[in-house]
Amino acid sequence: MKIKNLKLKITNKGSLLIPIIIFSSVALVIIGGIMKWAQITIVANRQLIVREKAIQIAESGIDYYRWHLAHNQTDYQDGTGAAGPYVHQVLDKDGNIVGEFSLSITPPVTGSTKVRIESTGTPASSTISRKIRVEMAIPSLAKYAVAANDVMRFGEGTEVFGPIHSNKGIRFDGLIHNLITSALSSYDDPDHDEWGTDKVEFAVHTHVNVPPNVGVNDTFRAAEAPPINPVPNRTDVFEVGRQFPVPAVDFTGLTNNLANIKSSAQTNGRYFAASGSQGYRIVLNTDDTFTIRKVTSQYNDNNCSNPGNQTGWGIWSVQNTSAVGTYPIPANGLIFVEDNVWIEGAINSTRVTIAAGRFPDNPSTRPQLTINNDLTYTNYDGTDVVALISQGNVNVGLVSDTNLRIDAALVSQNGRVGRYYYESDCSPYNIRSSITLYGMIATNIRYGFAYTNGTGYQDRNIIYDANLLYGPPPSFPLTSDKYEILSWEEI
Repeated sequence: MKIKNLKLKITNKGSLLIPIIIFSSVALVIIGGIMKWAQITIVANRQLIVREKAIQIAESGIDYYRWHLAHNQTDYQDGTGAAGPYVHQVLDKDGNIVGEFSLSITPPVTGSTKVRIESTGTPASSTISRKIRVEMAIPSLAKYAVAANDVMRFGEGTEVFGPIHSNKGIRFDGLIHNLITSALSSYDDPDHDEWGTDKVEFAVHTHVNVPPNVGVNDTFRAAEAPPINPVPNRTDVFEVGRQFPVPAVDFTGLTNNLANIKSSAQTNGRYFAASGSQGYRIVLNTDDTFTIRKVTSQYNDNNCSNPGNQTGWGIWSVQNTSAVGTYPIPANGLIFVEDNVWIEGAINSTRVTIAAGRFPDNPSTRPQLTINNDLTYTNYDGTDVVALISQGNVNVGLVSDTNLRIDAALVSQNGRVGRYYYESDCSPYNIRSSITLYGMIATNIRYGFAYTNGTGYQDRNIIYDANLLYGPPPSFPLTSDKYEILSWEEI
């Protein structure tokens, strides 16, 4: 019995080996899996660190070129004068090389400030790289549908699709689908039936009666005057709202800009000296040319007079011309005329600025720029851009289209954008149907295409062209000297 029991014990001990081997194998597999997972995680984390370094190095390339443009706004070749890409090493605080970035730069189209920068970052001793694309631009004066340096009144029948700003007060009795702002807090509306310090209203206000009432009341509106707080929410007039006071727009820079346009037009654009007659008529053509003729006489209506004694009043309508020539629109897009100008026509894939001025500047001899017939774009995606800049007024004359469309940025440096008052003796041209302005208006003094007695254009539609903000016409005034980032993406 003892011998048998001993043999049995030996047999039982041997039977544990198989489970031990099985569990040991499973443990080894699990441990191996954990080690493999740890290894993969470590490698992935290392790659993640390298990839993060790559994107940071690429970002440093964007930051570098933004700094470069701040010191040289028009250098899109990294100071080399040659085509890219442009490669720079990146150093740490101890001077060790941590990687490099490579820049590819797409300069703006003529007149625009929008530049595209692609930066590829690669860490040292690595094949991993990442690329980002950024678009930057300097905002132009065309951030508003209307920018004014004077008291403004927008009457019934005015509809505006875009922001409005004035450095003075604004009375708005139409409908605006965007924000309207003033640099003032309040002012005494000069169109009131009564005046006085107790008749001060908000810097942006309306005389439209509160719904369900209709119509407009020209007398002082206590409901639109301080110290009411908060300002009434009149979404029937101001769909987005109104703000005041806000910072003023600098109109001084506009005057300085015109002399620069003349110089650039004389050097690389098209310059036309005084005509010796009434001025010039320019017709823009869709084949990237323009036809210019000398205006030898204007339409004359002896019955039409100037009862309002408006400065610079006239018929401002072409009757006879003589040929000058047809020319290609210059590469820099600048045409400068030292005389009065009448403009019309259409463009296709063109960016052009037409300016009128006389130097030295004299208020009594400032030329006027007039649009009596349609001036239109073929493309409305920012490809087609026109700026009309006048040292004096930007006019619509007496003999103008009854339904007039102007696709352009209109700038009056010292005068106003609008139409003179033509009384009943100027019939049938004194009353026109509708005017549509697609672009923006910058006017130094009060704008207007209609009058309270019903003359002028009955319907006024102002549509803001948002493409002008960062893609303005050639040599258009800017509102800053700093580039702003418009878009960022990894590619």
